[in-house]
Amino acid sequence: QVQLVESGGGLVQPGGSLRLSCAASGSILRLNVMGWYRQAPGKERELVATASIGSSTNYADSVKGRFTISRDNAKNTVYLQMNSLKPEDTAVYYCNADVVVHGLYYATRYWGKGTLVTVSS
Repeated sequence: QVQLVESGGGLVQPGGSLRLSCAASGSILRLNVMGWYRQAPGKERELVATASIGSSTNYADSVKGRFTISRDNAKNTVYLQMNSLKPEDTAVYYCNADVVVHGLYYATRYWGKGTLVTVSS
């Protein structure tokens, strides 16, 4: 019923920037919290940033001051602007969204399939 599709990953040198996008589609009544998580090789998935429907934001300490999450509610899209990238930011980045679909009154969490970000010289 709902799909989340990430884009914008790739290879970037340390100190560089990337902008990730995640577009939600389907039978969407409302998108509540949207967020980005990442999973590095051999590690557990971790929170990167979240943005509420009112655009209040929350960041992991490791990305504060370097990453910015934003959303365009008209386009059902969430973005992650990543600046001053470090090799330790290398991971698969996943977006998620708490979605209320038409006909229901509660939210269900959906995940994208992920996009790979590699920070290396």
